[in-house]
Amino acid sequence: MEDLLNQLLEKLNKTLGDRIVSVVLYGSAASGDHHEGFSDLNVLCVLNEITVPELERSEPVFRWWREKRNPSPLLLSERELATSTDCFAIEFHDIQAHHRILQGKDVVSALVVEDTFYRAQVEHDLRAKLLRLRQKASGALGDRDVLRHLLADSVSTFCVLFRHALILHGAPEKIRKRDIIEQARETFGIDPQPFTQLLDLREQRIKAKELEPVGLLDSYLKQIDIVINAVDRLEK
Repeated sequence: MEDLLNQLLEKLNKTLGDRIVSVVLYGSAASGDHHEGFSDLNVLCVLNEITVPELERSEPVFRWWREKRNPSPLLLSERELATSTDCFAIEFHDIQAHHRILQGKDVVSALVVEDTFYRAQVEHDLRAKLLRLRQKASGALGDRDVLRHLLADSVSTFCVLFRHALILHGAPEKIRKRDIIEQARETFGIDPQPFTQLLDLREQRIKAKELEPVGLLDSYLKQIDIVINAVDRLEK
């Protein structure tokens, strides 16, 4: 991971040079909960300005990064970073809570994250991810290997959103996925088993063939719906 991050920094410096204000690692890799094969390396790249020439220069670097099975770096100007926290409360809560400055100045620690649309964003993202999961699962029910990977790949996203649902309910923030699921059991009354089974698969504690994905899918979807309803009941 460190070698890959160093390669990214080298390529960014060659192409963007003094336009770079800061490069920030965030997410599971910054919190110590990264699992190779499933977890992404999430990077925020802050520039002094973003115009078409900056996009043209960064395109080969970002393409290379995607080929390494990571999402393209989040590209923001310094001004956008300071003025977008109300629109992207989930993302900036996560970045501020778990980040590591790879290069440049610390543009994260002093951010003021406004929660004007926080509850609505958590509910929106939970519902959108649930709908997307149903769509993908409907096309994968005939291939158990594909369905297993789809479910194992999704559990990290739902753990992140569950963490924000718990924060909205006043629960102390947890970092580890298993701690989040246990906290969701205590707070929302979910059955943790589908989540712990998927985490076992991700962490290679069980073999793929030990997990029957069709039955697990049914319970998994029901538990996600419980959390969505809990967020929906919060004062709007």
